[in-house]
Amino acid sequence: MFDLVIRGGQVVSPHGVGDWDVAIAGGKIAALSAPGTFADKSAKRVIDARGKIVMPGGVDPHVHCLWPTPGPEGQGASFSEPPEVVSRAALHGGTTTIIDFAVWNRGETLEQTIARRNQDWFGKTYCDFAYHVMLQGKVPPETLGQLAEVIQEGYPSVKIFTTNVTPSRRGRMIDHGDIWEILKVTAKHGGIGAIHAEDEEIVMHMYEVLIREGRVGFENLAEVHNTLSEDLSFRRIIRLAENIEGAALYMMHVSAATGVEAIAASRAKDFPVYGETLHQYLLFSHHDYHRPHGQMYHTYPSLKERSDQDALWRGQLNGTINTIATDELCCNLSVKTRGKRIDDCTGGNSGCEPRLAIMYTEMVSKRGYGLPKFVDMVSSNAAKIMGLYPRKGAIAAGSDADITVLDPKQKRTVSSAHLHETDYTPWEGREVTAWPAMTILRGKVVVEDGQFLGDPRDGQYLKRRIPEEIRSRPAI
Repeated sequence: MFDLVIRGGQVVSPHGVGDWDVAIAGGKIAALSAPGTFADKSAKRVIDARGKIVMPGGVDPHVHCLWPTPGPEGQGASFSEPPEVVSRAALHGGTTTIIDFAVWNRGETLEQTIARRNQDWFGKTYCDFAYHVMLQGKVPPETLGQLAEVIQEGYPSVKIFTTNVTPSRRGRMIDHGDIWEILKVTAKHGGIGAIHAEDEEIVMHMYEVLIREGRVGFENLAEVHNTLSEDLSFRRIIRLAENIEGAALYMMHVSAATGVEAIAASRAKDFPVYGETLHQYLLFSHHDYHRPHGQMYHTYPSLKERSDQDALWRGQLNGTINTIATDELCCNLSVKTRGKRIDDCTGGNSGCEPRLAIMYTEMVSKRGYGLPKFVDMVSSNAAKIMGLYPRKGAIAAGSDADITVLDPKQKRTVSSAHLHETDYTPWEGREVTAWPAMTILRGKVVVEDGQFLGDPRDGQYLKRRIPEEIRSRPAI
């Protein structure tokens, strides 16, 4: 007997969209078949999905839980919300898998780094999760040896900063010599570089210029974290990787047309580089910094011009931009808007919960994208690039039964009062044309018509292996 049968919905599968029934047993998808194949008595529960879209649960490849946020002058940093809060909000919004960061600190082994991060997550997480291993600063040779081991153990994506981001955050940036050595390790052992690419010299120069000129308000951030910086850094890091046999790159939070162009040029040479953007880059520009509480729209790199947004949308269609993430950093409005200057603003955004609804509205309802393209951008492609597919990101026999039932009749206005993240949302007042009616995690109904049924012990860590086809050429 099946545990669940989902009947009557428009199912988005790797083979296209069809009116199939989905049978679930033991936490896995057991079968897809023609409507009416399975009798009511063949399942413990039959879910009527008529008029709804049945899609794989969302995969957000870029979130930050318990992440330090700048404190008031003279005080230490506070921390963003923990996995328990973010994972619950993710499930409410139809996302069933999130990928955070295990940040290495100098003086510890990578095994210790992962064990420390496990304390934040294990037994405290409602949805499934994984980590990018984040290196920073000067990386000693012994850490490179450990990196080879953790890649093989199932932690294959390595986060690298090419900038310190702000003058007060010294120690994040890794110089290009060490990046060269890191990418040699990822190339040899089956990993991928996950890159925050901005040009350190340009960024820090512009901080100096604007501070000298007295233009220190956060509304000037686009002049600091500018398109030239993205152009120079993307091209430099990509060129470096192109000279390492077996290297592959995942360019995080692409924000500018120059970044899109750099990725496209490399992919045209058949180099395996993939582009991630964020829903705030697609829908907000630096002009939004001038709105009330304009800091709420900001993340690093900064918002750019509307022409950059156009390039990001084109990049989705031509394959240059492969995923839409959030750079989730869940904190309350007072923390998000505490910084007033170009050099003290909090990055990240509260946006994990409304991501699927917003992107369905913008991609399918407004721009006419097909459902497969929408699902690729919010779920399947991230699963493929990050070594989770077809366990995640697919409605197919043998895949985890992570399913979102999206209801296009649930049109609503986004409001923080009805979300489950924090006390604000940058999407306040935005009309969306669909909302998840049900979220299923490995066969368990965890959200149904707004009622939360999850348990903080539900979340499982996902060890990963990135397929050779992803690492050898631009496969998606």
